Amino acid sequence: MSALLGCIADDFTGGTDLAGMLVKAGMRTVQMIGIPQGPLPDDVDAVVIALKSRTSPVTEAIDESLAALRWLQATGCRQFYFKYCSTFDSTPQGNIGPVAEALMDALGTDFTIACPAFPANGRSVYQGYLFVGDTLLSESGMRNHPLTPMTDSSLVRVLQQQVQRGVGLVAESVVMQGAPAIARRFAELRKDGKGFAIVDAISDDDLMAIGAACADLPLVTGGSGIALGLPQNFRRQGLLGDDAQARSAASLPPTGGLRAVVSGSCSIATQAQVEVMRARHPAFNVDPLRLAEGDDVVAAALDWAKSRVTREPVLLYATAAPELVKEIQARIGVARAGSLVEEALASIALGLVELGVGQLIVAGGETSGAVVKALGVDGLRIGPEIDPGVPWTAAIQNDPAARTLALALKSGNFGSEDFFLKAWDQLA
Repeated sequence: MSALLGCIADDFTGGTDLAGMLVKAGMRTVQMIGIPQGPLPDDVDAVVIALKSRTSPVTEAIDESLAALRWLQATGCRQFYFKYCSTFDSTPQGNIGPVAEALMDALGTDFTIACPAFPANGRSVYQGYLFVGDTLLSESGMRNHPLTPMTDSSLVRVLQQQVQRGVGLVAESVVMQGAPAIARRFAELRKDGKGFAIVDAISDDDLMAIGAACADLPLVTGGSGIALGLPQNFRRQGLLGDDAQARSAASLPPTGGLRAVVSGSCSIATQAQVEVMRARHPAFNVDPLRLAEGDDVVAAALDWAKSRVTREPVLLYATAAPELVKEIQARIGVARAGSLVEEALASIALGLVELGVGQLIVAGGETSGAVVKALGVDGLRIGPEIDPGVPWTAAIQNDPAARTLALALKSGNFGSEDFFLKAWDQLA
């Protein structure tokens, strides 16, 4: 059987986040790193193609997304999903809006939704405004994001700046009435010439209702939260397996090996997680300024780790507070600082695996993308959830004799303060 749901994620941790939600809802899911070069495993209900398009040039993001769509169409997927961050971070030029419109054009559809809500992780949409916890997006830490600062919380305004089609709203007062009322509101917006609907959501019940209302939409766009409500549509059609299959969707092969964390995210959540880990286990700081000066930080980091990782988990991090990040960017440039750190952390991750690390946590979307590329991972089988939006995964490898590598790819904004410490318990 071909996969039922074909998904395109604009970064690696976002793809893992989405895949984890689908597994939680009972869909056997794999995440592929870039456009697959071969066939999918037979026992797959959903496939997520993870791109690195969130902050790439708009035309490049569109081209990569359309190529992924063509591959998913060729596999026979029945519905398509464009996944972006639950903080909707995108510049006024894109990439969320332009990619969504390009996918709509390719699928021949005139309407879709946009809903980044993920209440379990404190992301809610009310009256079209995006909240992070109890704070408007524009007043949260995302206001100072180094690449995609979000200074407007109105998703209608933000998306309308990026698209040619009109943008309307499905308010919470409609959503709380359930799927039929939401579907009627969709019809009203389409009649009014709107191509996009920002949909309010403040609870998982809302997500389930929205998912049901999207059953007939060729394309759905949003954060990972909406994925909670989509599998039920396939189950009602008799296309998705029974409860026993759903319970086994999150199973992974046994994993062993040493344990390590590589962190490149500078989000507030990851900063706190790094501090908690540093208080319990050895930690090595990867300094971008030393990298810029030509120091062999990678060799130093691996030499440091070699004598410690056999005894306990280790942390290697470039995570820093926003003011320090800005100071470094001012001295060596934004793009250079980012690429130096990504390349160094990816090389360190590869070296750690060669040292025997078999259970590796990576924090940050850009960092995760660089790491899986360096490791030569083609895809990920999605396993048990550690925290909302962050599952353990097992690397899909061509060599059947290869040792199973467990990876947890964490979005910078996700996870509790003790995330790095408790993650191992899921694999015990």
